[in-house]
Amino acid sequence: MMKILSVDKIREADDYTIKNEPIESIDLMERAATACFSWLIAHIHAAKRFLVFCGNGNNGGDGLVLARLLKQEGFSVLVFMPSQHEQLSADCKTNAARWLKLPDAGIIQISSNTKLPEILPSDIVVDALFGSGLKRPAEGFFATLIEHINQHQALVISIDVPSGLFCDQSNRDKFAPVVKADYTLSFSPPKFSFLFPENESFVGDWQLLDIGLMQTFLEKVEVNNYYVDRAFVKNILRKRNKFAHKGDFGHALLICGSSGKIGAAVLAARACLRSGPGLVSIRVPGFGASILQAGVPEAMLCIDPDLNIFTEVPDLQQYSSIAIGPGLGQHQATAKALKLLIQTVQTPLIIDADAINILAENKTWISFLPKACIFTPHVKEFERLAGKSRNDFERNKIQRDFSFRYKAYVVLKGAYTAITTPEGNCFFNSTGNPGMATGGSGDVLTGIIAGILAQGYSSLEACLLGVYLHGLAGDLAVSVSGYEALIANDITENLGKAFQSLYGKF
Repeated sequence: MMKILSVDKIREADDYTIKNEPIESIDLMERAATACFSWLIAHIHAAKRFLVFCGNGNNGGDGLVLARLLKQEGFSVLVFMPSQHEQLSADCKTNAARWLKLPDAGIIQISSNTKLPEILPSDIVVDALFGSGLKRPAEGFFATLIEHINQHQALVISIDVPSGLFCDQSNRDKFAPVVKADYTLSFSPPKFSFLFPENESFVGDWQLLDIGLMQTFLEKVEVNNYYVDRAFVKNILRKRNKFAHKGDFGHALLICGSSGKIGAAVLAARACLRSGPGLVSIRVPGFGASILQAGVPEAMLCIDPDLNIFTEVPDLQQYSSIAIGPGLGQHQATAKALKLLIQTVQTPLIIDADAINILAENKTWISFLPKACIFTPHVKEFERLAGKSRNDFERNKIQRDFSFRYKAYVVLKGAYTAITTPEGNCFFNSTGNPGMATGGSGDVLTGIIAGILAQGYSSLEACLLGVYLHGLAGDLAVSVSGYEALIANDITENLGKAFQSLYGKF
């Protein structure tokens, strides 16, 4: 798991590495630019020329080193720097001198009084104007230059951060241009702003490059944002004993399905069974019994007396996890039964879909939920539950506040699914793909989390492991089906391979 650092903490990590490795700042810059160069050589093959736009700070210094390495490799490289009166940073100045020592190397000064350079579709633009330390929106000539870059069809590669993008706050209300990169070559760890939908058009496909920041600093620095990776999730997964039996792995109850939505129950149940609980029971209205019995024979049925909807809470004593919501419907009798469930249940609930929508209309009920419940909304469901926001950063704060207020875990589904905790932490998931934006994918996730929670994992462990496996199974599925053809059941069918991958067997 990687810690996500604020801009201030990134600067501290750089300083700590410089002092304690030890390494000169100019050499750390060389290391960073060399990592970018190695990535470019491995991935870019048809460049006619590189246009490198460098600012006056250390990001510009990175660009100058990269320009030098590219030119030494035989590429055609042009370097542009704005004609500003501000002095170059020390390392930027040193690398400008090193660049100018190369044969036929020059720096083309550009300003509001000069014509902006022509950018051809075959060019590769390297954006090294501003780094992560940006303190104010791009304005004046820099804003004009960024807009000029964005108007052309050339491939754009930003170094560390697209110029004009803030790392720790939204750009939505800044009304200033930001470079729209096709690729962002960023220095590990990831930037907070990369993980929100509103910045996708700027960041493009971001790549993390390791520049050797000292682990001793990264281990001790305190943060509240994390990026969940395979190594971390693998340590959560428990090895099974040879003599284990089904009673060791808990009993999950899924309360789901209604007239016209029984497929959600089937999807959730299949996924739950594939996630490892010893037993799975499904509470469904009467008309769904034959469908579930035939479609999911491994599960037991707990049949509601009503033929079409959920109306009555069963005896809950035998269940180690309970999930409610997929395909549930929002009938008045169902809402009444959900209220009774909240008043009765003693263990954390997993609350999804229509159960969330019912609570959104009856918000006073939320306070009566037991601690450590898990909510699994998509964005619109979360807005109904907790309120709208002006941007993704504000939504993330609302999500944290909700988790803190109700001592609950919120799994906000999407790219980089965000899991917030009662302690104020946020974990961003690293698996998954756009093909999973399909009906039933959320039902599958609810089933997976319910199955994991039933086995005695904590609510946080069930969220982290469940979300990661869900995304990983989707990644394995999309490698066969492609994005458009992927369906929710494909995710479930690949859960076995996802588990095997964590065990190192696939």
